[in-house]
Amino acid sequence: MKIVIATAVYYPMINGVAVFSRNLAVGLARRGHEVMVICPSQNKRFHTEMQDGVRVCYLKSSTIKIYPDQIHDVAPKKKAFGHELPRVVYKHGLKVSAFPYRSVKKLLSEFCPDVVHVQVSDLIGLSVVSYAKRHGIPVVTTEHNQPEVFTEPLHVPGLVKKPIDALLSAYFYNRQSKSDYVTMPTKQAIDNLILSRGKEFKVPFEAVSNGVDLSRFKPGNALDFIYDKYGIPKDRSVVLYVGRVDPEKKVGVVLEAFTKTIRDNKLDSMSKPFCVVIGDGVDRLRLEKEFAADVKSGDVKFLGRVTGDDLYELYKVGSVFATASEIETQGIVLIEAAATGLPLIAVKAGAAAEVCQNGVNGFLCDPDDVDGISKAMTEILSNDELRKKYSENSIKIAHEHDFERTLDKFIAIYDKVIKK
Repeated sequence: MKIVIATAVYYPMINGVAVFSRNLAVGLARRGHEVMVICPSQNKRFHTEMQDGVRVCYLKSSTIKIYPDQIHDVAPKKKAFGHELPRVVYKHGLKVSAFPYRSVKKLLSEFCPDVVHVQVSDLIGLSVVSYAKRHGIPVVTTEHNQPEVFTEPLHVPGLVKKPIDALLSAYFYNRQSKSDYVTMPTKQAIDNLILSRGKEFKVPFEAVSNGVDLSRFKPGNALDFIYDKYGIPKDRSVVLYVGRVDPEKKVGVVLEAFTKTIRDNKLDSMSKPFCVVIGDGVDRLRLEKEFAADVKSGDVKFLGRVTGDDLYELYKVGSVFATASEIETQGIVLIEAAATGLPLIAVKAGAAAEVCQNGVNGFLCDPDDVDGISKAMTEILSNDELRKKYSENSIKIAHEHDFERTLDKFIAIYDKVIKK
C-alpha cells in the first residue's frame, strides 16, 4: 500500500504522538509498504528526507513561542534585580504549519496514496482530510489527545476551563466523525470522547494500542556502565519516572511522595530508595530548585533528555515506575516500563488503568494523593514477593501491547477502508 501519515509532531520531537507516528511509519515501511509522513519543519523550511525507509516531508512552518519544542532544553527564566521573571515565551518554541494546503495538495497528488492516516486534527491534518475527501481517498484518524492536554499547559483558569474543555471535546468528536475509520489507544479514551455522549456514532471505531517494540524494551539487568555514566547507585532500589517534565505531568507529586517515603520510613543511606527522573520540560528547572536538597543529598537525580540504547538500559535500573499524570490517553512510557518488568504506580485518571492494573501489576492511587503514592512505593519496595509478582504481571500485560500486533491491526484497518 501507499500510505500517508499526517501529524503535527514528529521526530526529532519526543512525546507520545511523535514517538507513535514514527514507530508506525518505520514499521509499515519495514513491512514493505510505501510510506510518506507530512509534518511541520523544525528549521521552518520545506524539505524532504528519507529516514529508515520513510519519506518525511517537513512543511514550511512558523514558531509558536508560548510552548517549548520538546527538542531543546528549556532555558532558565530571566532575572531582574535577583528575582525570576514570569516566563512569557520560550526561545525554542513549537513549530506549526499555518497554511499547509497548497503543499499538502502537491504532495498527495504526486504520491497518490491508497489511504491517509491522520494523527492530530491540526491544520496539516485538516488539509490532508480535505484533499482526501475530494479525491475519494479513505481516511483513518487516531485521536491521541483529550482537552486537558491543551488547557493544562496553558494554565487556563478554572472558571473557563470546563467550557473550553467541552468545546475541545466537541471539536475532537466532530473531526473524528468525518473519518472512514477511527481508532484511539484505549477503550477508556473511546468511552470519554464517543460513547459518553450517548449519540449514535456512524463511523466504525476501535481501540488500538500505541504499542511498544518488545525487542527493545525487555526485562533484565542494566549494563554496568549505565550506573557509572549516569551516577546511579547500584546498591539502592530506584523509583523511576520517564516522560515530559511539564506541569500537567505532575512529576512534583511523584517527588513529594518519594521524599515522604524516605522521611516516614527513616531509612539509612544504604536502604533508602533513589529517584531518577528522565526527561525535560517546562517544569524541570522549578523542580530541580524545589528538590535541590534531595539532589544534593544524593537521593534524587534529574537526567534530562535521554534517547536510544541508553534509555532502554535505564528502564532496567528501575525497581518501580511511578507517574501522577492525569491526562494519559494510554501512556507509552507505562507500557515501556511494564515491558521492562517494572511494577507500576499511577493515578485513577485518564486511561492509565488499562496498563497499570490495581492489585495486578501495581497500584492506582487517587489524583494528587501524595500519601497514597508514598504508601504504594513503600509497599512495593519493601516486599520482594509482591514486587516479583507485579513484575511478572507487568510483562504479561505488556505483551498485549506488542507493536507488531499494533502494525497488524492498522494494516487490517487500511485494507478494510480501501476495499470499502
